[in-house]
Parts: sequence; structure tokens; C-alpha cells
Amino acid sequence: FLLLQASNQNHHWSPPKGHVDPGEDDLTTAFRETWEESGIKQEQLELHSDIKDELHYEAWGKPKVVTYWLARLKDPSTQVKISHEHQDYKWLNITDACKYAEYKDMQNTLNKFNEYLCKK
Repeated sequence: FLLLQASNQNHHWSPPKGHVDPGEDDLTTAFRETWEESGIKQEQLELHSDIKDELHYEAWGKPKVVTYWLARLKDPSTQVKISHEHQDYKWLNITDACKYAEYKDMQNTLNKFNEYLCKK
């Protein structure tokens, strides 16, 4: 699992994510944000289109919904190029990803995706 460490606040770790731009759907946003935050392009990913997860929480006093999609990096040697929004990245197994993710809802999403992959 690819987790990025935020440059701001508590330097939390999470997969790529971001705001939906006008005219975008959740999946288009996911691909764009992944490219902007990690340098990984849509064509470098194999989407598991039959699984996704939504997290609902409050940020800066406002309700927030983040939709995560599961994808596999086609070429594991692909270079990650983090944006200014992040200060580090890690490719992690499920145990370590849950330790870094910290938030229970993010851990639940990672575990859901891992269970899906184990059944494949």
C-alpha cells in the first residue's frame, strides 16, 4: 500500500486523496490526485473497479467525504515523485500500513482492501 506523509499539521500518513474538481467524478479525482501527489499516472495503474470505500469525517470544522479506490501499480519499479503537499512516502504491507495510518477508519479501509486482495 502506498502511503504519503503530509507536510502540514500532524504529518499524518494516508493514500493519495484530494478535492473533487468541478466536472469530475470520484474516480477521475482519484486518478488525478494520485498523479499530482505521487507522480503515478492512470495508465501505470490497474484499477480494481469492483471495490472502493468511503470515509466520512470532519476536517477544519466541516464534514468531509473521501472515496478510496484500490489499484495495483503495473510496474513496481515505477518512481514515486511526491508533491509539495507531502514530505515522505512508503510502500507498506498491511500490518505496517495500519500502524502508519493511525486513524481507525483508514485502517478499516486498508484491511477491507487487503481482504479483497487475499481472495483474488
